[in-house]
Amino acid sequence: MHDLKGRTVRAGLINVGSRGIGFTVRIASLMILGRLLTPEDYGLVTMVTAFTGVLNMFGCFGLFQAAIQREELSEVESSSLFWLNLIFGALLTLIAIAAAPLVSAFYHEPRLLEIMDVIAFTFIITAAGVQQGVLLQRRMAFGTSAKIEISSLLIATVVSIGMAMAGYGYWSIVSMTITLPLATTIGLWLATGWIPGRPRIAPGIRSMLRFGVGTTATGFLSYVTNNIDKLLLGRVWGTEATGLYSRSFYLINFPTENLNVTIGEVAFAALSRTKGDLDRFRRYFLKGYSLVVTLTLPLTVVCGLFADDLILVVLGPKWIGAVEIFRILAPTILVFAISNPLGWLLNALGLVRRGVYIGLFSAPLMIAGVLIGLPYGPHGVALAYSTVMVLKVIPITIWALRGTGIRYREFVGALANPLAASVVAGGFAYAVHALTAPALSPVLRLMLDVGSFGVAYVAALLLIAGEKALYLDLFRALRTAPSA
Repeated sequence: MHDLKGRTVRAGLINVGSRGIGFTVRIASLMILGRLLTPEDYGLVTMVTAFTGVLNMFGCFGLFQAAIQREELSEVESSSLFWLNLIFGALLTLIAIAAAPLVSAFYHEPRLLEIMDVIAFTFIITAAGVQQGVLLQRRMAFGTSAKIEISSLLIATVVSIGMAMAGYGYWSIVSMTITLPLATTIGLWLATGWIPGRPRIAPGIRSMLRFGVGTTATGFLSYVTNNIDKLLLGRVWGTEATGLYSRSFYLINFPTENLNVTIGEVAFAALSRTKGDLDRFRRYFLKGYSLVVTLTLPLTVVCGLFADDLILVVLGPKWIGAVEIFRILAPTILVFAISNPLGWLLNALGLVRRGVYIGLFSAPLMIAGVLIGLPYGPHGVALAYSTVMVLKVIPITIWALRGTGIRYREFVGALANPLAASVVAGGFAYAVHALTAPALSPVLRLMLDVGSFGVAYVAALLLIAGEKALYLDLFRALRTAPSA
């Protein structure tokens, strides 16, 4: 393999750049749509996506990860995977349409029937491009993937904002759920130029299906764990409460998810190719994990300290009821940053069964917590969700690392320096905020808050916490790497 380390770093930077652009587009979309739409609009769509998201866990039946993890993938196997994905997508579309009346009845909301009928088609649309995405990722062609992702997001955002400005309300949100996968699938077909062969089952497919069953079960349990709150809120508290909670959750979660996907796509591809060399595997994993927590800890602190200004600036004054929900959920940013890389680790090593067991352990805890918080509305659910997430992260981490070659002390050590830097930067930024808060508008105040935190955090990382070696190593790898 041609300088895997350099190619991985270069691919990672391409991913970071593209996700950064995507992050900017999504923030702009949030700011515009938050002022054009209401919490009720978002609540309606969230009620549907809470259900369709469960089906989405079965969308490609884990075959995407199975194909990436495989050392060799033949043309016949690729064609077989394409047709299997398409069959799964078509079945899920039909199931979602058939279930639409039940979902509408569950929430006592007739408008959900048509919304779910439309969103159901995302399954077959997405399935039609899964294998093309596999081929690009196996080639580590992340530059091409980035162009497709950004252009698709821009198209979907423009369509959604245009419909919102024209007064289509919640249908503008629905349009994005359809337009984004449609544009992505078209882009993947055009970029790869790959056309599948005739339908048949290749000999190696059975082993990939076995792998896929495990990753699908893990994903399903993870989804239920992380979305039972929104499902039950919609049933008990209605559209507005669900809208406030879901936007708070999204604003908290999507930067972390962006980072995890950005680094995780590259890390999983690289880890799957170095699992035969455990020392190299360990170093790659710890560097990827360290990068995730280094980039995520600032988000945790900033969201917790400056929630008022963040909500006012990003979503607008009609969303002021989301401020405390947002602040309560802030610690979960760090929890996801710690737990998500464990998924790369287990999948790359083929330990999917352990991931399933961890999911089985987590799901009842989360459901119990949400049920305890549910009588107290979205604030109670947010507090219960955040508390359970924080309490379970240590036992889950110890369990996941057992026998992988990654020592718990190393794992925690990678968190220590960014955590110390965040404490220093948070104290400095809050002092600046306290001195200047009354005199500035929310936009200027937030810019000053984030800017002062950023400067202090970078200085603390490089001068106090001694993280300079990590970034110098990444920079050297980039300079010596061939183009990915």
